[in-house]
Amino acid sequence: MDHSQHWQRQVDTFIGVIESIRARSTKRNLIALAGPPASGKSTLARHLADTLPHCSYMAMDGFHLPNNILIQKKLLHVKGAPETFDLDGFGHMINRLGEKREVYVPAFDRANDQTINCAYPIPDYHDIVIIEGNYLLLNEPKWSALDELWDFAIFIEISIEEVERRATERWITAGLSPEMITKRVEENDLHNAERVLRNRVPEDLVLRGDL
Repeated sequence: MDHSQHWQRQVDTFIGVIESIRARSTKRNLIALAGPPASGKSTLARHLADTLPHCSYMAMDGFHLPNNILIQKKLLHVKGAPETFDLDGFGHMINRLGEKREVYVPAFDRANDQTINCAYPIPDYHDIVIIEGNYLLLNEPKWSALDELWDFAIFIEISIEEVERRATERWITAGLSPEMITKRVEENDLHNAERVLRNRVPEDLVLRGDL
């Protein structure tokens, strides 16, 4: 079985799990989709939102702190690490999403390296919301409290070698110089991936993203 077939079988299983959760519930269900950088979280979340009826998604990247604040905090060089997110704001948004009403959520504009407030609505009739992000299952102070907010949690597991390959391709596509790519991958992506892979709360389902 090639990678695409194996991945599709896992995704089909995941879709079945979501539909089972929906069938047993009368409320809006929040599904966490976590994993290392470049593991395919955003692509999968968008696919699920397009495939499943009454399903939306939101990326945690919409809660990046602005660059001017990161400069003040001397954290711009590690943008993307847990410390560079508005965790309190993210938690408040998750609590709002738990109520079955229309909610406007932020997004991250990767091309311009900035967040967009109120980027799009999650309709009140959507009863499944896929939340995707690197640190949704991070087992560190404050972050681990997020685990109580998920109705179901999935982790995409890939090797460090695959993170390096995919992250490098991502930054090449973004037009970064070879020197900047090496710096971003080695100092940010790989460090954050190792942090996520070695230190997470238990998930309900694991998807293998590199088989």
